[in-house]
Amino acid sequence: MESSRSNARFIAILCSLAFIVSAFLIARGFSALRSGEQVVNVTGSAKRRIRSDRIVWHVGVKTEAPQLTDAYHRLTEEMPKLRAYLLVKGIREDEITVNAIETTEIRRPFSKSDGADDANGRVVSYSLRQEVLVTSSDVDRVSAISRSVTELINQGLLIDSSAPQYLYTKLSDLKVEMLAEAAKDAKARAQQIASATGDRIGAIRSARMGVLQITPADSNQVSDEGINDTSSLDKDITAVVNISFAVH
Repeated sequence: MESSRSNARFIAILCSLAFIVSAFLIARGFSALRSGEQVVNVTGSAKRRIRSDRIVWHVGVKTEAPQLTDAYHRLTEEMPKLRAYLLVKGIREDEITVNAIETTEIRRPFSKSDGADDANGRVVSYSLRQEVLVTSSDVDRVSAISRSVTELINQGLLIDSSAPQYLYTKLSDLKVEMLAEAAKDAKARAQQIASATGDRIGAIRSARMGVLQITPADSNQVSDEGINDTSSLDKDITAVVNISFAVH
């Protein structure tokens, strides 16, 4: 008897749970019928190849001597040679900015025989560096000069040249155009999905813009934070949008 009562209670509990679940599903079904709307979520993208229209290049001269005055004297003799080289190669005066001199003390640790315990050691020479910043819209010309500037080493100059940065200045306008193209791509994808089931898409219910990816040409790099490549002359820009459309 006790076993029969336990089974009866168990069956009653199952029936109660089944009734609650059924009521929930029916309520959801009526809610969907009342709204009369479903949505489809799609991702659209647009990609373009661009060529950088501005170049930024850092190039400098370094000198070193036991005396600070000697290092400075050599620097004031050699910097005009760098400037003259740039001008002869076709870089304009208004494209050149000369930065302040950077001074570094070169130290050598004391030996035990020196009888000193200064952890920084003693100054044995001074290293001076002065940098020229070249900013130009003539990207090809400055890029070529950046590769040939080491010719000055033959004149005894210690050249310190960084890789140029390649920029695109019309990015704001292009971004708007590409987002529009990505939205059109998303709509086309949504229409294909809806037509496959005999439905049609309606108004946009939500939209979210993804980060812009600016990568070297033919690169497959992707980052959640977005990429802004400045190392390449030719770049690919990819825009992405996520859109939800109503489906009828």
